[in-house]
Amino acid sequence: MRECGPVIGRDSEIRDVVETLRSTGTSARTLLVVGGPGSGKTTVVERARHMAAEEGAKVLRLRCHDGESPPGAAALADGVHSVLAKFHDRRSPVRVGAVRRIRLQTSGQDGELALLSVLSEILTDAAAHIPFAVVVDDVERMPRPTASALGLLLRVFRPAGVPMVMAGRPIRPGAEGASPLTAAADRLLELPPLRPSDIEALVVGQLGRPVEPALVTAVLGALGPMAGIPEAVLSVLDALREHGDLLELGGHVCLTEPERALRLTTDATELSRLCWPGSPPDTVDLDAAAAVARNLEHAEIRLDELLRLKPGGPRRAGLVDRALTPLVKDGILTVDGDGRIAFAVPALAAALRALPTHHDVSSLHALITRSLTDRLGAETAGSCYPRLAEHVTAAGAELDDALAVDVLLAAARTDARSDWPRSVRAYSSALRRLPPQDHRTSEVLRESAELSLRHADHTGALALGAPLFAHLAASPADSDGDCLDFVTGVWALAALHEHQLPSVRDAGAPAREVGGREPVVAQLAALAGPFGLGPVTSPPGGETDRPSTGELRTESGSLPSPTELRLLSAAAGSRADLSAALRTLPPDGDSTPKLDRLQTAAVHADLAGALAAVLGDRYAGAGNSTAAWYHAMVGDYLEGDWDRALVSARRIEARSRTRGTTAGAAHPARALAAEIHCTRGELGLARTWLELIPDTVSHPLVAWARLGLRYWSGQREEALAAALRDVRRAREHGLHAGTEKVLLRYVSFALVAGLPQAMPEALDELEALHAVVGSPMTREAMLFGRGLVHGDADSALAALRSVRRRGDAYLGLLCCLCLMEIGDESEPWQAEASRIARSLGIGRATRTTLGHMTRRRTLGLPRTRPAYDGFGEEDVKLTTMVSEGATNRQIAARLTWSEKTVERRLTQLFQRTGCRSRAELAAAWLDGSLARRVTVADRAAGGSGGATPLGLR
Repeated sequence: MRECGPVIGRDSEIRDVVETLRSTGTSARTLLVVGGPGSGKTTVVERARHMAAEEGAKVLRLRCHDGESPPGAAALADGVHSVLAKFHDRRSPVRVGAVRRIRLQTSGQDGELALLSVLSEILTDAAAHIPFAVVVDDVERMPRPTASALGLLLRVFRPAGVPMVMAGRPIRPGAEGASPLTAAADRLLELPPLRPSDIEALVVGQLGRPVEPALVTAVLGALGPMAGIPEAVLSVLDALREHGDLLELGGHVCLTEPERALRLTTDATELSRLCWPGSPPDTVDLDAAAAVARNLEHAEIRLDELLRLKPGGPRRAGLVDRALTPLVKDGILTVDGDGRIAFAVPALAAALRALPTHHDVSSLHALITRSLTDRLGAETAGSCYPRLAEHVTAAGAELDDALAVDVLLAAARTDARSDWPRSVRAYSSALRRLPPQDHRTSEVLRESAELSLRHADHTGALALGAPLFAHLAASPADSDGDCLDFVTGVWALAALHEHQLPSVRDAGAPAREVGGREPVVAQLAALAGPFGLGPVTSPPGGETDRPSTGELRTESGSLPSPTELRLLSAAAGSRADLSAALRTLPPDGDSTPKLDRLQTAAVHADLAGALAAVLGDRYAGAGNSTAAWYHAMVGDYLEGDWDRALVSARRIEARSRTRGTTAGAAHPARALAAEIHCTRGELGLARTWLELIPDTVSHPLVAWARLGLRYWSGQREEALAAALRDVRRAREHGLHAGTEKVLLRYVSFALVAGLPQAMPEALDELEALHAVVGSPMTREAMLFGRGLVHGDADSALAALRSVRRRGDAYLGLLCCLCLMEIGDESEPWQAEASRIARSLGIGRATRTTLGHMTRRRTLGLPRTRPAYDGFGEEDVKLTTMVSEGATNRQIAARLTWSEKTVERRLTQLFQRTGCRSRAELAAAWLDGSLARRVTVADRAAGGSGGATPLGLR
């Protein structure tokens, strides 16, 4: 195990080793530390050796593995000779000479016993003059005669006063090596696997920054039974860094590699040491293991399938007999009750797949397929053995297209209900083999689209674009019109769910062939602007009112009708637009739209929430799409769980950069993440998120976030002017939803900036907006604006009540701050504002501000963390973690310090602040009084620091 700051998860084991090394004299003991490869035996022993040495103990290393003498007592004597040579007292030459003499004089078994007896006496004499301890590492590498001699020395000729610590792997039954030492040790200390929390601390310490929980989960899943082995975790992290699969977002490290592709190192020597508990594989065995890993990558293989193969196939080539059997014996491969073969450690399989192999992988899958199709026929084999579809896909060109398509379609239709993901993969494989002009292509497209829509598999639906438009280019424009309209609609809706702008031209379809499909796509593409998926543009001149060539409905599910699409677009516009769209809905529709939910979703660019509000039970769901993650993020933001909202934002961003994904960049998620960081005072992180959004995206949600960042970055006049421009531009394009957030922030900032002349104008804008839109959000913004501008406490209180019913933690905080300013009693509102601020993660700075607000008579939130003269960034981090209840070990892991450094820094902090405990330090930090304590302490010490708690700007 490599050194990477503190040794994570081994505190008690290190303590036991240190106590053994210090047990000189009559209390001397022998300890054997055992653990699997990579478990950290050497690191534990080395750390304990250093700690014991720091406390004054003399610890010497005994090496008798690789000397020139033959194994046995002679090799042990050479090792003792090297140890004694490190003593520098007057008797040292006598001891060394005695070892040499007895070494030359002894031979045979009786001579070895005499040699061991003399060695014991000499070691005892040395320990009596200069107490010392001995460390022996890698005892499993010790030849058995040498291990027997050392065991005999410890059991029979035990050197008095010499403690000994040995480390090695557990001894397997029947294996050569150091088994005699197990009985010779006073105590056996086995290193257990690290706990998940320790693994997280190890990952954080290795990367030097906080990490996304999904990264730790992915590492643990990829390692399987090796998840608790530190060296295996570090091996996966090394591979991720080597291939650039880690991304820092918002101060956290995220994963941009598909979780199934996480792998161990591909260094053959290191891989063999970690994963083969017995003798390491040779080149031939490793090549065969790589072939097995590739064969298992895309298809499920069972033992009975291999046994059915004809002699002379891959079995004779050694794939089964020479590769599978030893891998199963070593526990590297597992076989379940149904005969399914799998790698116990997925990361090992991924590493092996990256290694070269001379075996023909695709031929095995072709043989497995033919072993069934030759007996049963293609369709019967596919129906009876639907998992055969994966073998067909993996076989590639080894199988004829006609045979492959028959098997794939039969398997896909059989699996459609029982294993729909595998069915989708089979349909996709069939479409890659079917010629675009084939008469079956349109039916296969429809079946696959229905399946994806029914199960909200938007990634699978989006993948239909290439075969769909290839079929349109190769077939008459008027063939299968309704069927292809439906498939096109499913594809376009999937693009929106993955935050992509659906465009048939971008998909590569020839213009002459897609003319009849453009209305279907255009109706859905019209949602891109209102929901932040593209530039805000003017409505397409009634395009959304044009009826489609198909009804876009099937028995298995439904797409939004043209009238429902118009309602979705109108949700971001005026009340008149919304009313007109509602009148076009059929009176006997399947569901009644939930308008409040629809308008709230439109304000936050939440496509999944809007579709659910309009379609009701007909909505299949957002699945695992980008829209689903963003919908969850919006919910967490409104409820006030901002940390979880930021986790979603980072997951969405990493998802858009993951190789093999079809997700696009989620600009609304970036804007919301920037807003959270800005409100918390983390302007650098907020700026990083907003810089990811192109200037062409001018959705009100983006404008709202930009206004906050610009203002708190010191660009006050520019920020306010740009905000009004953004609002007017959105209105010109018929986009009103969300502009109330921009205007409300404009009013608040005008008050803070001391621009009272701008406030009535902004309030007029808010009142006019409410008259046009009439949504709960515009009403709340208007009432809040009246409270600010006119000091109308009743209006502010009414806004707060509405916000509480709807659920918006941040707007509730603003209402409380407003009532503190204009109400008769500020104490209750101050308490509620403090509670909300704590839940949002902005409590520390805000509570300092709340104590000054009644005197300052300004409204706003502090935009940076408290900054103290002479109070460095590391002091802030340390105090923050103490206030969050972190232990010294957790602090050391996150800050990559040693625990002694943490203790020293805490002691200094206690001295500077006058705090006598961690609880008192945390309380002073949270209530804002720490600034005064630091100032008083520094002045008392003659310092020049004057702490300035940051309030409102």
